[in-house]
Amino acid sequence: MGAYLIRRLLLMIPTLIGIMAVSFLVVQFAPGGPVEQVIAELQGQGGGATERVSGGGGDFGAGAATSDSLGSSSGYRGAQGLDPEFIKRLEKQFGFDKPPLQRFGLMLWNYTRFDFGESYFRSISVIDLILEKMPVSISLGLWITLISYLISIPLGIRKALKDGSTFDVWTSGVIIVAYAIPGFLFAVLLIVLFAGGSFWDIFPLRGLLSDSVKGAWCAPWSSSFDIPDCVTRTIPDYFWHLTLPLIALSLSAFATTTLLTKNSFLDEIRKQYVVTARAKGLSDRRVLYGHVFRNAMLIIIAGFPGAFISSFFAGSLLIETIFSLDGLGLLGFESIYKRDYPVVFGTLYIFSLMGLVTTLISDLTYTWIDPRIDFEKREV
Repeated sequence: MGAYLIRRLLLMIPTLIGIMAVSFLVVQFAPGGPVEQVIAELQGQGGGATERVSGGGGDFGAGAATSDSLGSSSGYRGAQGLDPEFIKRLEKQFGFDKPPLQRFGLMLWNYTRFDFGESYFRSISVIDLILEKMPVSISLGLWITLISYLISIPLGIRKALKDGSTFDVWTSGVIIVAYAIPGFLFAVLLIVLFAGGSFWDIFPLRGLLSDSVKGAWCAPWSSSFDIPDCVTRTIPDYFWHLTLPLIALSLSAFATTTLLTKNSFLDEIRKQYVVTARAKGLSDRRVLYGHVFRNAMLIIIAGFPGAFISSFFAGSLLIETIFSLDGLGLLGFESIYKRDYPVVFGTLYIFSLMGLVTTLISDLTYTWIDPRIDFEKREV
């Protein structure tokens, strides 16, 4: 196992470099880089790109040059009438005065030290910006994954045991219909019904906490941490804010895991060792949870990292927008739209690394559940 672990860790290096290289190459051909955004803003055509840039060739925002990487542009459209020296200063400020290969190499060197620089258009480092948005994405990703697995696995097992019955047919119909309904459309319906749209005003629409309890967040390291206040006010308010987003996200979250669990258990139940165990007089419960469960759950565990990463980072952009939740999905979209390359590449690097590490953890979990699996004998 040690040799396999080392090989997998070493393979992460070229994988990360490949992901960053492809993304960096795409950016070189994408129009509307940060310099062009600033020029458009100065010409009265932009959308706030000069938040950290002073007009007339002044200070462009201390710290932006620490993100020495990324992006592309030369011969900027719309730059007519602007001082060429001003354009050069802009390029230098954003790090575009260096050749692309040099920028890419410098970016990789900084990222190996987890130095992601600062946002081009906000006076905050990329790490601090991600940490600021993390509570929303952790809340959505963690709870939707837990809810999905806690419901889907028992439901999938039940459907496997009742295969072909009325229960199996109507639950499959409900799951497929729910999967076909777009989550964002259902979210709008929930707002209309329960968030003051046209009927009842029961649930809030913005943030994770109400303004009245924001100072009492349940963090033991916080100076405002108070156990009674946390239990009676903060936790109920937190779940009150998350109710509608989680319902909208969970609508289509059960289908894949439920059907995968059902089919996996059906395959195992039909194998010869199950027939033999029953012939020896073992109860159905003993056969199911003592023999079938461990083998059938392997494929479910294999899909966990992908499901978690997907719900954590990529599955909540529209939900975050509809419910005014300022999380990582919305941050990524806005960064791409504004060509805030330090944020774009920094989040891409972090999320890719987390995905690779999570996949490795999943493989190691295989051996914990079933010691018969030996990755040392596999070719990576």
